[in-house]
Amino acid sequence: MKKVTWLIGLLAATLTATSVQAKETASLQSKDGHTENTIVSIASTNDSFDVLTALLKHAELVGVLNGKTEFTVFAPTDDAFGRLPAGTIESLFQPENKELLTTILTYHVVPGSVRSTDLSSGSVDSVAGIPLDIAVGSGVMVNTSNVVAADIEASNGVIHVVDAVLLPPQ
Repeated sequence: MKKVTWLIGLLAATLTATSVQAKETASLQSKDGHTENTIVSIASTNDSFDVLTALLKHAELVGVLNGKTEFTVFAPTDDAFGRLPAGTIESLFQPENKELLTTILTYHVVPGSVRSTDLSSGSVDSVAGIPLDIAVGSGVMVNTSNVVAADIEASNGVIHVVDAVLLPPQ
């Protein structure tokens, strides 16, 4: 339950356009033209995170990520989900895969609010209890995924947009 609570708090964080480059800002703006305060509200009003939002709802993680606990979320876009093998997303909606879905989603979440300037190369534990590998160089990588937009401020943490879905090792 603690893992789920952490993930939902992180996804509820607010996106601010000032921390994203102009091109990224336009693509990350909410559907109604406004930015929201929590991670979940940002994701749910943004055309880039429709799949993530649907999966969070299905995994019943929305309440946790709308909370006051601060999280850092490495949020995959719809394009990132689209690069998964055919049928993967549909299978995650199956009731028998809900635990796997929760693990995958909480693998994208780290406790606390960690800005890109605070990241360093090494291992960090995700809310799922499985370590993520961070590599800082000319950019930031999480496992094999690139951070394509960083430091999207939220009322309960920060969002870093990644270009691939992070899949826990088996």
